[in-house]
Amino acid sequence: MFDDVAEKYDLTNDVLSLGQARLWRKEVAKAVDARPAQKILDLAAGTATSSQPFAQAGAYVVPCDFSLGMLRVGKQRHPWMPFTAGDGTKLPFKNDTFDAVTISFGLRNIQDTDQALRELYRVTKPGGRVVICEFSHPTLAPLRTVYTEYLMRALPPVARAVSSNPDAYVYLAESIRAWPTQPELAARLQGAGWSKVAWRNLTGGIVALHRGIK
Repeated sequence: MFDDVAEKYDLTNDVLSLGQARLWRKEVAKAVDARPAQKILDLAAGTATSSQPFAQAGAYVVPCDFSLGMLRVGKQRHPWMPFTAGDGTKLPFKNDTFDAVTISFGLRNIQDTDQALRELYRVTKPGGRVVICEFSHPTLAPLRTVYTEYLMRALPPVARAVSSNPDAYVYLAESIRAWPTQPELAARLQGAGWSKVAWRNLTGGIVALHRGIK
């Protein structure tokens, strides 16, 4: 599915999020706080747009994705980056490899969420950190109502106008509605071994930024 939307993926995300996607990426970069010589895993990196701030900070960042189509487009745009094909439930990395691991808007698309959280834990160095940015549940009832209406009614026609595979975005809308709440995802992080788990809502809870330490 994601192979089919790779070429216009970043543009589509900017349009569908009403420009908020760029702000969310900035918040992820702040939370990851990449430093020179650190090793960062950016899982579900797609075309590596999300990976760029880490590379610019001087870190060694590995963009990893299950979609070969995404990786091909990313490699064309950023040929110097070590793009790696990988399944989030069985990552192709050794234990205790990365100083930080992060995934933005991709955890929801991995079939076994708990196994993915355990794998991220496995490949992180002791004392390392995880940052997860994912669509979540608005905290205010009026915003929740408007947001749900947008997802199920406005998003599909907008996707048809800007995406090469609008059906993929209908699936995304449905998966967002079915996603765990902020406290539920925090509990699952703790269940996978992460400590000092916390989260912060962005855009009224439309997106949540979860963090943890190994």
